[in-house]
Amino acid sequence: MKKTCLTLSLVLIVSLGISQPVKKNGSLKVSGTQLVNEKNEPVVLRGMSFGWHNWWPRFYNEGAVSWLVKDWGCSVVRAAMGVEPDSGYIKAPAWSKSKIKAVIDAAIKNGIYVIVDWHSHNIKLPEAKQFFTEIATEYGKQPNIIYEIFNEPDQESWAEVKAYSQEIIKTIRAIDPDNIILVGSPHWDQDVHLAADDPIKGYNNLMYTLHFYAATHKQQLRDRGDYALKKGLPVFISESAGMESSGNGALNEEEWNAWINWAEKNKLSWITWSVSDKDETCSVLLPSASSTGNWPAKDLKPSGVKSRELIRKYNQHKP
Repeated sequence: MKKTCLTLSLVLIVSLGISQPVKKNGSLKVSGTQLVNEKNEPVVLRGMSFGWHNWWPRFYNEGAVSWLVKDWGCSVVRAAMGVEPDSGYIKAPAWSKSKIKAVIDAAIKNGIYVIVDWHSHNIKLPEAKQFFTEIATEYGKQPNIIYEIFNEPDQESWAEVKAYSQEIIKTIRAIDPDNIILVGSPHWDQDVHLAADDPIKGYNNLMYTLHFYAATHKQQLRDRGDYALKKGLPVFISESAGMESSGNGALNEEEWNAWINWAEKNKLSWITWSVSDKDETCSVLLPSASSTGNWPAKDLKPSGVKSRELIRKYNQHKP
């Protein structure tokens, strides 16, 4: 009987610690450049981004989230809500929100963090305000929630992105005073140096996103990240992978490993793109993959094998 109780206790400890990081860390906050937990201990989140919800909605469900937690060892997932395309938020808001909420609810159930990603390359201020008002109202009291308010600005200036971000931050903070908010920067989240020279002031728990695709972005962008960190800018890698920035081309595993080593050295969270089955290098699954997880090795592309390996390694996942 004592042995059985001890076994159950060990299972409970593991489930609360490794597989349920929210119970371990609680509400997250920013201290200096570092993401920290309720005890002010550094936190590094590692996980997967789902692909655009409007093109790969079949993976937006509890089964897929649970598998990413239990088998891949993800401590965070990212729900990428496409904004402009057909079946995106603007054309199908109710359906779009239902897909995003399915991932949010599954993340909460599995005890992990979830990034709610406004996946757009353009400023859509009224629509974004409406969306984040609803999300903050429904989920703002949950410590699992992280808001990513502008996926990848492309040609907008930092002044334009900053003004937009201030409006969205103000909207969220009127409802949710403390959950982490991720802010983008120009040129597909490459220009973190501009944000570092002119950061948003007056709000706590803001971080700035840096995106890399290792076959395209190399030491020069890491140097830019170092500059931002030295200037005191909190950095979060909310999207990354090992191929070219187009999402195609061969994996550059040497550079991918260099990026992950850099992120780990600086205790930066990193998310890999993406849970989808498109005929491209960055989609981690083959079309044969189930919609609800339970993906054997034969259903993983090389980028999926590598992503799973990295997440399991650095999250020390031992199911």
